[in-house]
Amino acid sequence: MRPTPRPAGRHRSSLVLALLAGAAPVLAGSRATAQEAGEAIALDAITVAGAPAFRETAIGPVQGYRATRSATATKTDTPLRDVPQTVNVVPREVLVDRAETRLADALFNVSNVQPGGTIQGRSDTFIIRGFRTQTYAIDGVFMNQANTFYPVQRDLADVERIEVLKGPASVLYGRGDPGGVINIVTRQPSLAPTADASIQAGSFGFRRVQASASGAVPGTDGLAARLSFGTQVDPTFRDLAGRDNSRFFIAPAFSWNPSPDTRVTFIGEFTRQDTVYDEGLVARNGRVPLDNISRYYGEPFSRYNANANFGTLKVEHDFNEHLMLRQVINAQGGSFDAIAARANGVSANGLTLTRRTTATTSTYAAVDSQTELVAKFDWLGLRHTALLGVEYVNGYRRAITTQGPLASVSFLNPVPGLALPGTLSLQSDLKQKTELTGLYAQDQIDLGYGLQLLLGIRYDTGSQFYFSRTPASTAIPPEQQLSGVSPRVGLIYRVVEPLALYASYTTSFKPQTANVFGAASPPPETGEQVEVGTRFEFSPDLSLTASVFDITRNNVAANDPVNTGFSIITGQQRSKGVEADLAGTILPGWKVIGGVGYTDARVTRDTAIPVGNRLDGAPQFSGSVWTTYQFDEGFWRGLGLGAGVTHVGSRFGDITNTYKVGAYTRVDAAVFYDLNEHARFSLNLKNLTNARYIEAPFNQFNNIPGAPFSVLATLTARL
Repeated sequence: MRPTPRPAGRHRSSLVLALLAGAAPVLAGSRATAQEAGEAIALDAITVAGAPAFRETAIGPVQGYRATRSATATKTDTPLRDVPQTVNVVPREVLVDRAETRLADALFNVSNVQPGGTIQGRSDTFIIRGFRTQTYAIDGVFMNQANTFYPVQRDLADVERIEVLKGPASVLYGRGDPGGVINIVTRQPSLAPTADASIQAGSFGFRRVQASASGAVPGTDGLAARLSFGTQVDPTFRDLAGRDNSRFFIAPAFSWNPSPDTRVTFIGEFTRQDTVYDEGLVARNGRVPLDNISRYYGEPFSRYNANANFGTLKVEHDFNEHLMLRQVINAQGGSFDAIAARANGVSANGLTLTRRTTATTSTYAAVDSQTELVAKFDWLGLRHTALLGVEYVNGYRRAITTQGPLASVSFLNPVPGLALPGTLSLQSDLKQKTELTGLYAQDQIDLGYGLQLLLGIRYDTGSQFYFSRTPASTAIPPEQQLSGVSPRVGLIYRVVEPLALYASYTTSFKPQTANVFGAASPPPETGEQVEVGTRFEFSPDLSLTASVFDITRNNVAANDPVNTGFSIITGQQRSKGVEADLAGTILPGWKVIGGVGYTDARVTRDTAIPVGNRLDGAPQFSGSVWTTYQFDEGFWRGLGLGAGVTHVGSRFGDITNTYKVGAYTRVDAAVFYDLNEHARFSLNLKNLTNARYIEAPFNQFNNIPGAPFSVLATLTARL
């Protein structure tokens, strides 16, 4: 973003002050003469008014590339330096400068976070600290946990910031993967009128329009509204038999302050996605051939259609300056249907790919209620910020999958359009309902002498009905009773003002949602992490976070290497590593964000998978850096330049370690120019060296290649 222009009034005020200073001797002489004559001269006071100081909040915008506050880790508006767990924030300004249109691209800015695959172009999954996660939270509310994945890819039109809480977080969220939680913070309505809109066009036929506008609603004091939308068409570089991918997204939001002590907000999101069912490339002889990254093994009938909708209502009331009550109610639902040509084998000579036709219809719905009390008080001479809460979650999904035969194709030269699906028969009829009630408490205690203690505990109880009917299994199991305790403890020591050290122990609890072959109500997954880290502020605008972590995960679901489309429970896995992240402003106009990480993620106990196997999709080494510089004066004023490098090490494609994808380094760049304070034109160039690589391995038949060199032009107008 361009720095705020200096108001013209500031220059005039400086000129007036200079003239007054130069005239001081004359005025002094005049004053002496007047005083001698018994007269008094009074000068008017001169006030120089500047722009109001920016004050960051946990749910508001970030100035520059460095955030200072977050609520993701504590559910209270807390300075990041007071959180004893790693939290990385990607502000909207980074998304704008990089012209990001995918959540996966935005998270390349965070250490030890990698794309985990799109599930055949359907959704977003990620690898965080070595562990796969297929869901995320929006404004602190998890998307339906009865669903294995959110059925659409996330649009960024209404995103204010993206936050990643590293490690388990069940003490506050109840469900979640031990690698971490991705929390998307949406743009809030404002009474002051604001608006921005952009049009984009790029390589391979990419086209996108997005906009967001906010302002006061006439006729009701304190009522503000925001409307954000995005629509795009993306044929991609893949040879998708002449088909396009499209998405439409709209998000209305409202905020109302009926009194100074009460705040009401609502956010709704509605997404429609129509894409090609694309499994990517297929592994053969221990590797994925990259001679032709556009190679497509599907058919023209391979399609995926989905819709996802939700609404969140939040009401906060301050009883006084020490006590606040918060109520959050979320309702969500959606569906998807897919039919696709799917690979299921490679011939012995490696020349032919066998396939099958698969069709799935799925629906889901969920409600989530969170009631929380936040109290700030002094007790026993110590300052406390306490959180008490109760959460009720009820989620349901049903997925019916059928399959049938389909003609094979050439491995090296597949020709789509020559095969039609055969007769389909039942593969599975999955019904799942999860109902949980969680009670949780947290206390942030200022011990003095630079020490802060964080204590938290949560108890979840409920039930889960999990039934996957197959031709070989029709017995209906009873409901499974669930319960789990998730403690957390953390300690922070501020050695000196710019340096803080911290250590923490956190845990996770998650009911299984994977479709496990031949299993009824598989056991919940649990995890625990020990982390030690530090935060150092080089300046008020530049900070470094570094940490060492050790995570253990039990009762893990992974892709079934025998029964394609199902999962298996693999026992225990462990991830150990180090990471560091830098974000902020180095010099005026020069901004940077990036991180580097090392992760050793392996199977540590199992009856089916060899102990010591590396976890799929998890590189040992990875890192990225993105930096921009914008001229603020002179002939080049308004011109900005950006450059970035992303490196990802080699990864195994499956948990059995039967094949591997190579390391890659990608170079990106940007040129942007602020025509004035209301308009910007930018060119973003991605993969300048045209590197060939696999972005996200998922299994032998599903490996998403990275895009080749591409250019994206964006024209943005803002109020």
